[in-house]
Amino acid sequence: MKIETVRTQLIGTIWQAVAQSGVDLSGIPQKEQDDLVRSIADRVMITIDSLMDEALEAEMQGQPVSEKGTDLNEDGKSGEEFNEKVLWQARPFLSLVEKYIVTNERIKIIHGLLSREIENFELIRIQDIDFKQNLGERMLGIGDIFIKGHDPSDPEVKLRNIHKPEEVYEILRRAWMEARKRHGLQFREYM
Repeated sequence: MKIETVRTQLIGTIWQAVAQSGVDLSGIPQKEQDDLVRSIADRVMITIDSLMDEALEAEMQGQPVSEKGTDLNEDGKSGEEFNEKVLWQARPFLSLVEKYIVTNERIKIIHGLLSREIENFELIRIQDIDFKQNLGERMLGIGDIFIKGHDPSDPEVKLRNIHKPEEVYEILRRAWMEARKRHGLQFREYM
């Protein structure tokens, strides 16, 4: 579900709660009432997202989760024999069923809560990386990152509702350039 849809539903729910409460808001101009309700909705969404982060962190304790900058082996556990480092990991805003991990070799997208589906996108297959934010996303500090490449299973990947998308974009771009350099690939543009 899109963030704007969730926000619109939450604003409607808040207006419904105000109407049911019997509180008289007629002394407050309508524009200020609208601003107040939108501000409450944004804060509620941010609070819910923070609570979801805490719940996810509590669930992940006791499971082998690599720290930023540690080596990963093929099983995702710490180890020296496979030199893959986690550069960034997070989940989309207000999502419990999706997680993104960026390493120095690939982008790993994990879907599912009870069952899991894992998709890998190798950095050396990337052709272009972009990010976009609409006004509502800018207010919440989130955005979408679009990755286009030569991956045969999925030539385009969207990392949706990412916190601080410009920072993540830069992490991805640097990792992409380093991966290409490590594998001896060069950029060529045809005109």
